[in-house]
Amino acid sequence: MSNLLEMFKTIDNWLWGPPLLILLVGTGLYLTIRLGVLQIFKLPLALKYLFAKEEGEDLEGDVSSFAALCTALSATIGTGNIVGVATAIKAGGPGAILWMWIAAFFGMATKYSEGLLAVKYRTVDENGQMSGGPMYYIEKGLGNKFLAKMFAVFGIGVAFFGIGTFPQVNAIIDAVNISFSIPKIMTAVILTILVTLVTLGGIKSISKVSEAIVPFMAIFYVVACMGILIINASLIPDTIRLVIKSAFTPTAAAGGFLGATVRQAIQNGIARGVFSNESGLGSAPIASAAAKTKSCVRQGLISMTGTFFDTIVICTMTGLTLVLTGVWSGDLAGASMTTDAFRRGLSIPGIGEKVVTIGLLFFAFTTILGWNYYGERCTEYLFGIKGIRPYKIIFILLIASGAFLKLDLIWVIADIVNGLMAIPNLIGLIGLSGVVVYETKAYFKELKEEKQSKEDSKVVNEA
Repeated sequence: MSNLLEMFKTIDNWLWGPPLLILLVGTGLYLTIRLGVLQIFKLPLALKYLFAKEEGEDLEGDVSSFAALCTALSATIGTGNIVGVATAIKAGGPGAILWMWIAAFFGMATKYSEGLLAVKYRTVDENGQMSGGPMYYIEKGLGNKFLAKMFAVFGIGVAFFGIGTFPQVNAIIDAVNISFSIPKIMTAVILTILVTLVTLGGIKSISKVSEAIVPFMAIFYVVACMGILIINASLIPDTIRLVIKSAFTPTAAAGGFLGATVRQAIQNGIARGVFSNESGLGSAPIASAAAKTKSCVRQGLISMTGTFFDTIVICTMTGLTLVLTGVWSGDLAGASMTTDAFRRGLSIPGIGEKVVTIGLLFFAFTTILGWNYYGERCTEYLFGIKGIRPYKIIFILLIASGAFLKLDLIWVIADIVNGLMAIPNLIGLIGLSGVVVYETKAYFKELKEEKQSKEDSKVVNEA
């Protein structure tokens, strides 16, 4: 068994090494160039659309665009924002934060394209619900059923054994046990019941819960981080300088930190940034396809804000807090490192630990809900609506057993499947980039003409 585990670890390290990271960032760079750096020039419009109700009575979809974004964010804003950032900095030094920003910048163009294609090629299933995502735009856009089925199979694998279950369940149970001394079996039972009640209701139930929890948990966590940054405002300039310097020069060993090369900073920053915001992995467009909208471009812009909030805002808050408080150079790692940063930064006994615990609790729970929906849509694509109920039963059983399973081999295989899921999606994005560019140009041309028409009418009326 140990030899098998080592073999899969080798595969995992290779897959999540330079080849996949170059493909992920390279796709984002390619789309950024073709779209004219849309993530900068159209971000204000994207943020405006996020909070503005789309006009028209002929809107197709299951949930609002905001609810669809919250569902996508429920799966992306998770333990990666707390534990993943700490892991990146521990391995790559403070410079990993800058590379995380770079990955997110190009990832915004990728996420825009995913959201656009998800709406353009979506379809209605036998239950009357919207179905979309990479499996549909790969099949209908590229005409490649094999790659589409590959993506769906890998998607179910990640939902069952990866991001969607075991890491989140263990994070919740351990955090609650340590901070509130609640027995693990009790937390496991309550968690299973809550997941069952929400997921059996489908996308509308999941989106309602996500729409209520995601904004609250994001604001709660960001405010806590901002509190630390404000209290220690005098240290921010030096922290920023250290981040930039460490991104391009090796970080010397300090305290319990063993030092890091520039390559380690790049690899860990990009890998953890992508793992957190999931740009290019193909998960978020599955939720985007359910949005009530008549414009694929509009939904693409709204989807793009997901990467902005997840990495540019939340991961940055965590990263600066870890560096500013000095815990990055200590002996702690993961959630313990973030907890210690909040304990030092807030200087209020017991509060720091509770903030991280509550953040982990909400982040992990909503990630379970989001990935339950992703796996369901992949199942529906492969087996039709008859496969949905068996899928949900298996998912719930895995949640129930997650507290008692800590099999390293399963987690390594899940990480591999997660990486493999990105490959057919990235092929689809590159192959359909012409469609993305065409739809984008057509939309903004129409928008410009509408604006000009309104201005002309205003001049006529004034005359």
